Amino acid sequence: MTYLPPLLRDQRKADADQLKLLVVFHYVGAGLAVLAMGFLLLHYAFMHTMLTQFAAHPPPVKSGAPPPFQPDQFFAVFKWFYLIGGGFLVVCAGINLVSARCIQLRKHRTFSLLVAGLNCLHVPLGTVLGVFTFVVLLRGSVEEVYTSGAGSTSDQTSLGPTPPS
Repeated sequence: MTYLPPLLRDQRKADADQLKLLVVFHYVGAGLAVLAMGFLLLHYAFMHTMLTQFAAHPPPVKSGAPPPFQPDQFFAVFKWFYLIGGGFLVVCAGINLVSARCIQLRKHRTFSLLVAGLNCLHVPLGTVLGVFTFVVLLRGSVEEVYTSGAGSTSDQTSLGPTPPS
């Protein structure tokens, strides 16, 4: 029986490929946050329309019944949820864009790790992105790429010299 030698895996190539994937996934995460902001705006418009119609045409109230539902008061409180949720989505989209660029330039690794922690709050896709970011950026070989100053977006510098053909 013939035994084949084990395939050698170039860790630098694997790291470069996974860092490219991280860049793409962070851009996708930012895009999903923008998409969620659109959904939030649609939800706001729907709730505003429904509660305005309810306030304009309230149901009849029987005598001795508890006070009727006040849509204006309810919506005034609910607007804060829209404001806080929208602000959170804007921040998440922005920091994912910045983190993608930082990973692409191989700079500010700690910032990208902090963004990964925040992404873990976005169940389920953000959690996967956050964990994948932790796994890749905490690897020793990737840390060396960041500390060696290989801050180039080309594959040639991150993979080392090209062998002659």
